[in-house]
Amino acid sequence: MNWNLCRGPEASGSRWGQLTNKGIHLPDLEATQALGTELAQRLPGDAILLLKGPLGAGKTSLVQGIASALGIGEPITSPTFALAQHYTDGNPPLIHLDLYRLEQSSAADDLFLQEDEEAKAIGALMAVEWPERLSLGLPEAWQLELSHIKDGGRRAQLTPPKNAST
Repeated sequence: MNWNLCRGPEASGSRWGQLTNKGIHLPDLEATQALGTELAQRLPGDAILLLKGPLGAGKTSLVQGIASALGIGEPITSPTFALAQHYTDGNPPLIHLDLYRLEQSSAADDLFLQEDEEAKAIGALMAVEWPERLSLGLPEAWQLELSHIKDGGRRAQLTPPKNAST
């Protein structure tokens, strides 16, 4: 899917601006994965991306798009039971966390900090599902909120870190 709706270089920037200002509509799975592809191309390689949204909102589908854009060929599934998946063959590598099963914020914080250290060591992009489980302040993280839309599809809104230029 091509997000460049007006065929000019400034148009993709306006799509990005729309995503970071009022959000965009994602009508289907393909659009959600395409947004993941765009995020992989635009976010810094060592970014932290916090993925918020209810069950079935498309968090793992978005990570599938990210992984595809990074050149990761293996199937991407939710790491709900494994908690973390490392995809070191990506450019950059990808670390995918799912904190859903961690009810105690201290356990979520410990896992995050361990994986963040690994991500920094290998220059990986880190995607974190269910960041609401964390008690850490992460001002350097990008936040993407996915929500269901009553008439179908999803809405996505990106909040950049406080120090990022969009």
